[in-house]
Amino acid sequence: MKIDFVRLDHIQICIPKDEETKAKQFYCEILGLEEIEKPDPLKANGGFWLKFADIQVHIGTEIIEGKSKRHPAFEVINLMKVKSYLIEKGVKIKEDTAIPNVDRFSLFDPFDNRIEFLEYKK
Repeated sequence: MKIDFVRLDHIQICIPKDEETKAKQFYCEILGLEEIEKPDPLKANGGFWLKFADIQVHIGTEIIEGKSKRHPAFEVINLMKVKSYLIEKGVKIKEDTAIPNVDRFSLFDPFDNRIEFLEYKK
């Protein structure tokens, strides 16, 4: 099966917990990026989202030990078909928190790197 990638949707960069003020100063004030609304179901996780040209940059917070939340996210066509294909191939899948108007899941490569696939609801 050939996966039809549409575009890179976003990347996530992680910062230490409780450092949003310092991060906003850097990303918004120094780099001049525009902050965009983060979906309500994800706000409790901390961090914030930015618009960087036509790509979103998600600034997430985490305690830097163990598995990181850092990841790229790719928009694809026929997300559920892609998911079924990956499961058949034995790829490790993680269900992600639901957000409005987006179907999504994450997969992990053989080295435990997270990659998110998503499809916008029409």
